Amino acid sequence: MTVRRAAAALAAAAVLCTAGAGLAAPAATAAPSPAPAPVLPKGLYGTGDPTYDGVWRQSLAFIAQHSVGIEPAPSAVDWLLAQQCDSGAFASYRPDPSKTCDPKTLLDTNATAVALQALAGTEREPTVKGKPSDPATAAYKSAAAWLEGVQNPDGGWGYNPGSPSDANSTAIVIGALASVGIKPGDMKSQTGRTPYDALLGFAIPCADASGPGAFAYQPDKTGKLYPNADATAAAALAGLGKGILAGNVQPQQNPSCEDKTPQTVDRAALNGASYLAAALAKTGHLDAPPMPGATDTAPKPDFGNTADAVVALGASGHTEQATGALAWLEQNAPAWAKENGPAAYAQLIFAAKAMGADPHKFGGTDLVEALNATGPAPQGPETTGNHAEDESTFDVWWIIGIGTVVGVGIGFLLSGRKK
Repeated sequence: MTVRRAAAALAAAAVLCTAGAGLAAPAATAAPSPAPAPVLPKGLYGTGDPTYDGVWRQSLAFIAQHSVGIEPAPSAVDWLLAQQCDSGAFASYRPDPSKTCDPKTLLDTNATAVALQALAGTEREPTVKGKPSDPATAAYKSAAAWLEGVQNPDGGWGYNPGSPSDANSTAIVIGALASVGIKPGDMKSQTGRTPYDALLGFAIPCADASGPGAFAYQPDKTGKLYPNADATAAAALAGLGKGILAGNVQPQQNPSCEDKTPQTVDRAALNGASYLAAALAKTGHLDAPPMPGATDTAPKPDFGNTADAVVALGASGHTEQATGALAWLEQNAPAWAKENGPAAYAQLIFAAKAMGADPHKFGGTDLVEALNATGPAPQGPETTGNHAEDESTFDVWWIIGIGTVVGVGIGFLLSGRKK
């Protein structure tokens, strides 16, 4: 999730650098007027510029709402459906969805994966003669087919189709496909590689002192792997055959790191959890490195990655190691979520659910109410203020879908999860 924010920041930096490459304006020239705020379409969650995260934040909002028994507003669902290209793919955001996607449209595997999960969780009618009878079902099925069709030769996925595979994108797609009953372990690329083969390619051995058990986002130019907490949290979930609403697993596990020969993806996932547990033990939260060129090089708390780490630890049976981080989030993260909008609120809801906490009472903040307030009023029993029924049919659907993953983390899947 941090990768998407970083991509937006880098894109903005590139624009600034390009602008700065021209001749300086005369001193007498008046300062330019502030850029007008973007005109937000009806049905979209959040008030920020959706260029880089429109589909992402909309989808995370849906998934978080589903997890607490809420059905999104029809206008919100219609907006997301309209963002899909005829191929089944989604871009990060299409300001004019009436225009057909063309080769210049930057398709986004991450946005497609989360949109797939969001639409698959919406209320939908039964199929008629084997064919989907509602738009949401047709949309998520075509999204899944597109993702299968753009699998890289190494078995994984990059941020955009055809770009080199990375751990985050591969993990997000694994969770999305597994959630709708597709077995990632059976998906083979043209070279016979599976998504789990690709995921293992980003795993750092326990014997590597730089980040024992962690996952890298991508290898550097020399092939060296460097630990990345965001990639580790995503890969730990995918390696266990789980997604962003997993958690509350029993019995509890003791963090450990073990190099097997050959290494298995579920063991690598547990190694990743042990790395996250050790990282959280240092300060109770994760830190974000300074942006390139920043004058202040002091590390800053990373609320999003800390929430992701809590989910990964809850999903792998390490809730005891995540308790302190959850308490830190309850105390400090609501203000961050208010500033960053629906995706941030969703991440905190996922963290609360992973730990068996109440997202309606999160450090004095009702995360669900705050999320709902960022977009059109949703449907569902919770719009009346009734919080008694917090388990949705979406939870049941997810368990059925994710449980079809063969040979990966089945013991954890059966021992318990939320989401």
